[in-house]
Amino acid sequence: MQSSSHISVLLSEACAALLPARNGALLVDGTFGRGGHSRELLRQMPSDARLIALDRDHQAQSAARDIVDPRFSFVRTHFGAIQTALDNVGVTRIDGLLLDIGISSPQVDEGERGFSFMRDGPLDMRMDQSRGVTAHQWLAEASSTHIASVIHDYGEERFATRIATAIVAARQREPIERTLQLAQIIEKAVPTRGHKQHPATKSFQAIRIHINRELEELGMALSASLDLLSPGGRLAVITFHSLEDRIVKLWMRDQSGRTPIDPRLRHLPTEQLGLPTPKLRMVGSDVAPSDEEISANPRARSARLRVAERLQ
Repeated sequence: MQSSSHISVLLSEACAALLPARNGALLVDGTFGRGGHSRELLRQMPSDARLIALDRDHQAQSAARDIVDPRFSFVRTHFGAIQTALDNVGVTRIDGLLLDIGISSPQVDEGERGFSFMRDGPLDMRMDQSRGVTAHQWLAEASSTHIASVIHDYGEERFATRIATAIVAARQREPIERTLQLAQIIEKAVPTRGHKQHPATKSFQAIRIHINRELEELGMALSASLDLLSPGGRLAVITFHSLEDRIVKLWMRDQSGRTPIDPRLRHLPTEQLGLPTPKLRMVGSDVAPSDEEISANPRARSARLRVAERLQ
């Protein structure tokens, strides 16, 4: 059963981007989470269509077991490994791919996962808790320069250097092992005035992205989609912060042949310009949640949906 604390963002808009699916279509939910998008796709799909869902989180795997539908199957893996995962089950072409980038509400709300700066828990932050380095382990070993770089690049935090210096100084006094411990270190390191959000928001986001290699995963999944999508197949990507959205927007623009061209050369045929043949067609503009959705689910406020269609 879907967690009551999790509300799938842009549910109808994302599913509409991939539907109606043709008879015999194969769709992939690359980021199952708690299954909201998968359940809605299954509700609207033809009886002979199929849906494969991926997720590396063990709690997502548990949620997937609650879906009893012969059209549905689940593979526990990270979405960046989509090509390998589908190869392993004999799939070479798909008709639609949904990627909902970020973390689910239950992951944030459960302190033991280590994602929240509002709830105490071990400083973990791994999507897959069976492998990889925890946030605690990384912060114990990383240099001040590396920590600052991660927080600046992935969190777009202007006080990154100040925060990194404070983290390194604090760990020399005692290990940084708890989420609220880290949040307090960050809170003390930055100016107290002018905050519209918690001072630790951007740093926690950045560390989570680094620990889970989320931007690398996104790049691998986007690249794989070009090989996997059949002509006419759709790619729908939901992002939750400007860094991810910028990556998706620029990638879709490049793959659709919208790279800016010197105006003096626009009259020349494409082949003479040496430009790559467009592989995608961007479908509409980016979609943001409605005021009603944001009112019902404030965490949806920063979400953006972008859709592209595979060309021949």
